[in-house]
Amino acid sequence: MVDIKKGSNSFYVGDKEEDPLAVISFLNTGTDTIIIDRTFVSDELRGQNIGRRLLQKVVDLAREENRKIISRCSFAEAIFSKTTDYEDVLYK
Repeated sequence: MVDIKKGSNSFYVGDKEEDPLAVISFLNTGTDTIIIDRTFVSDELRGQNIGRRLLQKVVDLAREENRKIISRCSFAEAIFSKTTDYEDVLYK
């Protein structure tokens, strides 16, 4: 099982936040929004739904902190457009 860790402005897989095997990074833009700006999954972890699991961590964080998500990441945007499961955290 892959261990997902919380970084300063990211969730990541790997030994170091500075050199992750997979990462979703975000910007805190004050108290009410989070901007997802990048998702990366290394070739060795592809096909294991790591990207979705990283995205879920950001969604969980947004729900815990009562914040909305703005996506500037094509991966996150694609997932958000395919399901209504995240409607409650998407910034409109």
